[in-house]
Amino acid sequence: MPNLNSTINLDVKKFFRWWRRELEFLVPEKIKRLVNEQQNFIIVHPEGNQLILTYACNGVTEPLVVLERNASGTAQYKTLLSKDDRLAKANLILRLTEQEAIQKELALPAAVKENLYQVVAYEIDRYTPFQTEQVYFSVKVLDVENEPGQIRVMLVLTPRETLDALYEDIKAMGMSPLFVDYDATPNDLEQCYDGYNLLPEHLREKTANTPRLIYTALIATVLLLLGAVLVLPVWFEYQTVNALQEKIAAIEKDAKGVKALQMEIDAMIEETQLLIAEKSTVPMVIDILNTLSALIKDDTWLAYAQYSDGHLQIQGESPAASTLIGVLEDSKLFDNARFVSPVTQDKSSGQERFQITVDVTPTIAPSSIAPNGRRK
Repeated sequence: MPNLNSTINLDVKKFFRWWRRELEFLVPEKIKRLVNEQQNFIIVHPEGNQLILTYACNGVTEPLVVLERNASGTAQYKTLLSKDDRLAKANLILRLTEQEAIQKELALPAAVKENLYQVVAYEIDRYTPFQTEQVYFSVKVLDVENEPGQIRVMLVLTPRETLDALYEDIKAMGMSPLFVDYDATPNDLEQCYDGYNLLPEHLREKTANTPRLIYTALIATVLLLLGAVLVLPVWFEYQTVNALQEKIAAIEKDAKGVKALQMEIDAMIEETQLLIAEKSTVPMVIDILNTLSALIKDDTWLAYAQYSDGHLQIQGESPAASTLIGVLEDSKLFDNARFVSPVTQDKSSGQERFQITVDVTPTIAPSSIAPNGRRK
């Protein structure tokens, strides 16, 4: 069962190194060789007064030559370099055997990880039979499962006299080692940046920063291009959406104006239809006059007629005014005929004077008027 209380240690440098290694495939091979020509390694194993040289490339090793640690070996090494161009471009590694170095695995408190080298240097006489000033040493944290609150590290050391003598001999032969490690726990040549180095700082070869800067710039360029590939489409989509939103806002504004005009037009149409309907329910005055002319006999004449609000008022003289009520009631156009004043006798003409009010019946019922003002 996993321990959920364990502390997660995030090595940022290691993460970015891994990320850089994963992105290396994006860089063309020619550019890789241009900025970092030394892709292969020459491994030097000391054995007594001899140096055994091995060529390593992509995990494949090839024996080269055995050199004496003297002038003849120097000449032989220079001849070998002149005949094989790949050796001149290779990194050189001095790999000590168990006769020159020892190693020991230590368990230390996790709190000393930040100052691991200083802590081991202070306590080295407890772990080995040597004093700190007698040896060159290096430590490396092991990637293994540890007890809570502890780390396990590998301590590798070699006597200073031994390494100084070896360094002087190979330097005299024209060799400049990139680093020194131990044959029992060699560094991974594919990940040299994560290894250890027994060579003291003052003896290490000064590497040029230009290829590293170029390589870093190329990686940064690739990352920027990758970021542009991811970000630019999103940015363009964002701009497109904004432009569409502006157009939609303008269209919505016009649509609101059109809708307002449409509402005004609908209101005017509704009022017009009401007027048409109102007008359609009232008979025309000419129809009223024609109906009166047809109903009233020639012996009756009208002196006054007024039509208002669906009521028709007439005044005149007739031989028998009372018969007019029945005549008007029999008409489909008139209803509720009645005298509004007493009937009087005109002495000069002998006719009866009358004043009658009658309701004018609508020719079309309001319910039969369609919204467009026409009959249903």
